[in-house]
Amino acid sequence: MPNERFHERHDRVEVGDGTSAESEQENVALDLRVDLRVYPFPVSDGLLIADVARRTGFSQATLRYYEEIGLLPAPPRSGGGYRLYDDAALSRLAFITRAKQLGCTLDEIADLTRAWEGGRCGPVQDRLQAAVSEKLSDARHRIGELLALTAELQQAAAALEQHRPDGPCDERCGCTTTPGSAVTPVALGAKPVVAQDVPIACSLDATAMPTRLADWRRLLQHVSQRSAVDGGIRLEFVADVPVDDVLHLATAEQDCCRFFAFAVTIDNRGIGLEVRAPADARMLVDAVFGAGA
Repeated sequence: MPNERFHERHDRVEVGDGTSAESEQENVALDLRVDLRVYPFPVSDGLLIADVARRTGFSQATLRYYEEIGLLPAPPRSGGGYRLYDDAALSRLAFITRAKQLGCTLDEIADLTRAWEGGRCGPVQDRLQAAVSEKLSDARHRIGELLALTAELQQAAAALEQHRPDGPCDERCGCTTTPGSAVTPVALGAKPVVAQDVPIACSLDATAMPTRLADWRRLLQHVSQRSAVDGGIRLEFVADVPVDDVLHLATAEQDCCRFFAFAVTIDNRGIGLEVRAPADARMLVDAVFGAGA
């Protein structure tokens, strides 16, 4: 009965001596509204921060920090004050993860997420493409600097092995300068070079390598398309590229790096430069000239 607040139930139970006894229990009857929903467990409309951290790999502290700096919108809260994340938050975090993998800073990611919020892929791709192109240029520049440093270190190591004076350092010991006799081809390959093959080495002086790399960067600004060819890459230039510079630079490069093979082509495709190298030197081709599509 709805108005009954209590009712009694009598059960017979058997006690230890074999006799039976009546146990009396008081049960409370709930008088609830007809339209009231009752659930056995708390219900939420989203993922808790611990769930998001487990799915995305971001720590809970990082998720809170991203919310603080505006990288991640503040999610709604449950009745108990817990953050509740939806699928849109997971997608946004996947995008943030990708941008971090590509070397973007948090400031750069914040700029990218403004395009993300538009809900259309095209603007996101455009902004991300611009960021990736800049990162790629920076990476190639750093590779060039590391190659120059590698050349300088290997030439220094060669100089230090050639002459040991019996007394103070002199101009040939390699402690203060690199003697001219120590300027030898610098091995750039990670694997041993087979004797009958052309060594993957560069004889350019270490001090001249940054200038050479800068010359290539200026010339490669005229490239309109890159495509992979057997053993290397083909660069296609815009019509107004200085052809003399292409010939001069390719000749100079082949003079110091004999493992490179250059071919300048002029045909219905326009002006092109094909660069080939052994498999062990493909990393250098990609670093200096870019990777083919």
